[in-house]
Amino acid sequence: MGLTSTAVLAVVAATAVALFAATVRFWPRLARPGAVAVSGRIGLLLATQLTLFAAVGLAANNAFLFYGSWADLFGREQELGVVTDHAEGAAGSPHLARIATRRPDVPDGRTPSAGGRIDQVVVSGRRSGIEAPAYVYLPPEYFRAAYAGRTFPAAVVLTGYPGTAENLLKGLRYPQTAHERVRAGKARPMILVMLRPTVAPPRDTECVDVPGGPQTETFFAKDLPEAVADSYRVGKEARDWGIIGNSTGGYCALKIGMLHPDRYAASAGLSAYYEAAEDPTTGDLFHGRRELRDRADLMWNLENRPPRGGSFLVTTSREGEDNLRSTMRFIEKVKAPARVSSIVLDSGGHNFTTWRREIPPALEWLSARLGGSRAPE
Repeated sequence: MGLTSTAVLAVVAATAVALFAATVRFWPRLARPGAVAVSGRIGLLLATQLTLFAAVGLAANNAFLFYGSWADLFGREQELGVVTDHAEGAAGSPHLARIATRRPDVPDGRTPSAGGRIDQVVVSGRRSGIEAPAYVYLPPEYFRAAYAGRTFPAAVVLTGYPGTAENLLKGLRYPQTAHERVRAGKARPMILVMLRPTVAPPRDTECVDVPGGPQTETFFAKDLPEAVADSYRVGKEARDWGIIGNSTGGYCALKIGMLHPDRYAASAGLSAYYEAAEDPTTGDLFHGRRELRDRADLMWNLENRPPRGGSFLVTTSREGEDNLRSTMRFIEKVKAPARVSSIVLDSGGHNFTTWRREIPPALEWLSARLGGSRAPE
């Protein structure tokens, strides 16, 4: 049974309840001196506590999808069998393979022209050598005759660390939200390319080109948009591409957009931080090279190498988040020709509940700054 299976949660919760009942029932018999009785009390209490904590942890993981599988939980990289089946209606790319499709969870979404489609793909980086799984959401308009032969804007959507791409579908509901915004007339149809920034699991590379290690910045700045544009009807200009993420994904989105305005016209960081983390999960990212550490510091870049353009969206809360002060500093440091916008909630936390409040206006913001669907030039 999978880590996120409701059956696993039910079994563990039922075990916790049974152990609690057993503790109540047998406690009088064990309330006597002697090694056997003491060992019995310790065993029952310990077993009950462990199963209770496991049930709470599983429930939290099912709600927020921190880990998608047992292998993900224990840090083991999963081998992925790939059936090469390139995207329909496109020239195709040797660097993107579609391995499955699914219907988005939207009303009346029985056909792609009504509800769109989600492709499960594997992207192989031509320059970086990185292979990463992703989901590509194609809006209903992509399949309608009125839009045939037209290109669409695209947004790369990133989770935090160590989240899974499933978080973006189930927990944060990006395809459903994009569909709702378009139907409400508040956004234009966009293609969403959804994945986690952890492309070399279990290591958190902070979207850095690590010397002698994973070339994550190159993957997101060059390989990913190139592979997607070669496989789907996506515009290839910077005006056609945006990038958005939460937490670590938010930092990555802002950094990639800042360092690569020739690729991404708009970048949004939800509850982002502004310089690369360095801890046991990242390992040695910079190998003592100061110029690489500076490159990964967004405040340093704004002061010393201000971006040549681009639009940035940052979010925070006046109460409940610890990035309020740094976010205000970021806003102050952005100067023309770059532009900055913000969402500041009265209260919120570093969690899915807060991000679900920010995603609808963030997608509207992205839509307004990216090129609309148009005939290929």
